[in-house]
Amino acid sequence: MKELVCTTERKESYTILLERGLSKHIYELGHIFSKYKKIVIISDKNVAKHYLSRVRKQLRSFDSEVITIIIAPGENSKNLAQAEEIFYKLQETKITRIDAIVALGGGVVGDLAGFCAANYLRGIDFIQIPTSLLAQVDSSIGGKVGIDLGYAKNLVGAFYQPKSVIVDPDLLETLEDHYLTDGMGEVIKYACISSTRLFVRLMAYEYHEDLMADMEEIVGKCIQIKRNVVEKDEKEQGLRRVLNFGHTIGHVIESYFEFERYSHGEAVAIGMYNITKMSVQEGLTKPETLTNMRILLDNFGLAYEMPEMDIQRVEEILMNDKKFEDDILNVCIIPEIGKSEIVKIHKRQAIKLFS
Repeated sequence: MKELVCTTERKESYTILLERGLSKHIYELGHIFSKYKKIVIISDKNVAKHYLSRVRKQLRSFDSEVITIIIAPGENSKNLAQAEEIFYKLQETKITRIDAIVALGGGVVGDLAGFCAANYLRGIDFIQIPTSLLAQVDSSIGGKVGIDLGYAKNLVGAFYQPKSVIVDPDLLETLEDHYLTDGMGEVIKYACISSTRLFVRLMAYEYHEDLMADMEEIVGKCIQIKRNVVEKDEKEQGLRRVLNFGHTIGHVIESYFEFERYSHGEAVAIGMYNITKMSVQEGLTKPETLTNMRILLDNFGLAYEMPEMDIQRVEEILMNDKKFEDDILNVCIIPEIGKSEIVKIHKRQAIKLFS
């Protein structure tokens, strides 16, 4: 088993455990779970039918009372109304500060469960068991939790670290191809901003079976990159902004199409390509970087061309971006594959990215 420790600037530490088949050995993780009198599992309907029974049975082996809350799958569940429903359920079942929430699911479940944990009783413990590729490589690590406000993505939230993250790449075997492709958008992001070696490795895959055979190493590399960044900048004051490569454009696209046409990873792929296209035009990025990115996105079935959108509506959504400081937006660019930096662009220039 691979074990990484993430220690934030506030000296809060938690473990990230990574191993194939780990979800079948939760009963061995007494050092994580045995102290909780009650454990609330929050999951969605798609994940629950595959893994809820397995996880619930093992958590009961710690003599804990296990409560389950099942939500509808998809981004539209990540809202105030759903959070309120969960808060009332926690109150009804008399959850206290010596109890815990387990997020069993993808990015939506993790963000929502973490948000509820951060706010209920001003904070109770939560543990992440990510079941999607996107959640395993990205959203379960680093303590960003939150909900959407209308179609403004992640506008309400907190930095609230989990007590542990339990990553089992075997859980990806039940993912539909669409969700695997979605997660590859984030994997490619990590290669672009920090690892030429990972990028080259991804370029070499011809068959799905080969990719899946190496998934534990791929997930581990992405986790390591994010862990290293988060330890230096927990609250996104500087370095952590590189993790937003492609996200400014991606979040606008997701919101514009009301979270239905593009998934997060797909939208981020379009964002990465188009911000790099701009930085090539500005002479900040080597032209071959854009070419190689396009090839890799193509190889994994990720779109990269900007969809047609109404610019006025785009501007309305863009101005909700948390990375704005007055009319200046902090964006990540890559001078070349494996290297990243933050540049400041004016609102007018940001809007031009969508035309």
